Amino acid sequence: MYCMLNAMKDLMRAIRTLHPLWQVWVLLLMALNFAGPLFYFDRIEAIYTFWAGMLGAGIGLTLISFQGVTRLAGIMHAPWFCLLYYLWGRLPGLDLQTPFGLWLAAVMVCNAVSLVIDTVDVIRYLRGERAPLIDSTGCEV
Repeated sequence: MYCMLNAMKDLMRAIRTLHPLWQVWVLLLMALNFAGPLFYFDRIEAIYTFWAGMLGAGIGLTLISFQGVTRLAGIMHAPWFCLLYYLWGRLPGLDLQTPFGLWLAAVMVCNAVSLVIDTVDVIRYLRGERAPLIDSTGCEV
């Protein structure tokens, strides 16, 4: 448990070192994937979105607890590949003009963009950029 709490602190510290626009981006992703589903928890799409986010958070915190905040942390969003595939299949039966439909479309677009960013980060890690993104003092490297 202690390692996961430290990993959460490290992740939050890393987010605070980001450019303010990236901080807004992360806040948007968190709102869409964790807070948004709570408004639609009677819908299976919202439940899947929430649990894909929770699974990703667990993966990310586990990675961070072992090696710190590196580009490999982008793997935390891997469950979104399955989520987006599932949600894509649900689109034909949904009215995207409703608040639920608008939220779902926002989840799909933002998560897809994030997956592109994360894929680039993981590729950069695999190509050798393995240094932590923040140092032990919490400053961006």
